[in-house]
Amino acid sequence: MKRYVVKRIAQYVPVMFGVTLIAFLLINVAGGDPVRTMLGTEASEEQVQMIREDLGLDQPLYVRYFDWLGDVLSGDLGTSIMYGQPVSDLIVQTLPVTFWLAGGALLVSIFIGIPAGIVSATRRNTKFDSGATIAAYSGIAIPNFFLGILLILVFAEYLRVLPASGFVSPLADPIQGIRHLILPWIALGTAQAAIVMRYMRSSLLEVMDQQYVEVARSKGLVPALIQNKHSIMNALIPTVTIIGINLGYLLGGSIVIEEIFALPGFGRLALNGVLNRDFLILQGVLLVTAFLFTTVNFVVDILYTYLDPRIRYE
Repeated sequence: MKRYVVKRIAQYVPVMFGVTLIAFLLINVAGGDPVRTMLGTEASEEQVQMIREDLGLDQPLYVRYFDWLGDVLSGDLGTSIMYGQPVSDLIVQTLPVTFWLAGGALLVSIFIGIPAGIVSATRRNTKFDSGATIAAYSGIAIPNFFLGILLILVFAEYLRVLPASGFVSPLADPIQGIRHLILPWIALGTAQAAIVMRYMRSSLLEVMDQQYVEVARSKGLVPALIQNKHSIMNALIPTVTIIGINLGYLLGGSIVIEEIFALPGFGRLALNGVLNRDFLILQGVLLVTAFLFTTVNFVVDILYTYLDPRIRYE
């Protein structure tokens, strides 16, 4: 296991290097002038050129890339053109908001999706199975931004029981923090719950038809023991994979929900970077997102060994 962990950590280097190169090239060939965006249309060409020289934007692309990469390796992600603050400080300020949002949405998907998938599989071809399947397809089909707007209309505008926007850290005020996050959690976690439910159901049905489960039944083992020890644990392996992928998506793909509910998170920072052509923010966001996604997948691989002792990494 230790050897495998070292090998996986070593793989971070080429992955992150590839991400930095691709991100830098795509962002810089996308067009748009961040200096012109910052100064506005009233600025003269002399002013624009002077700022470009100060920021190093007049240098060739490869020079700018290696300058930026050298700063990144020293822990400096640059200074935002739009905010005038270090990009690393902006990420540290906004990332906890996204962690709260993504973590809660992930819990919603797990606590709804896994039990619903288990009950749906064990009660195959019943009314509950049909209803759960319809609900799952509906959850996947409804866009999260549309669901978010509906939730605001119903619970914030009509019933007035939950706030429509804003963020309060649950660490500072647990009650108000959770109240502000309930609607975003539901809006973002519903589709993920539907996906987890479908994976759990199909995986459990496949496991229940395996020969070793039939042997356990023929030995007269208690059905609950067969289900909990032999079926569900093995069915969780592909489900954990999709949960890990969902977490990576939630961390990097919560832009729309953060914008709808006015959450000052990581995704909203990326959106502002796009709208204002702030290349350094975008590069920093992509770098951190790639690191988080690869870390999540690494943790998922380690969890496999606990779910199935037969799996061993060398």
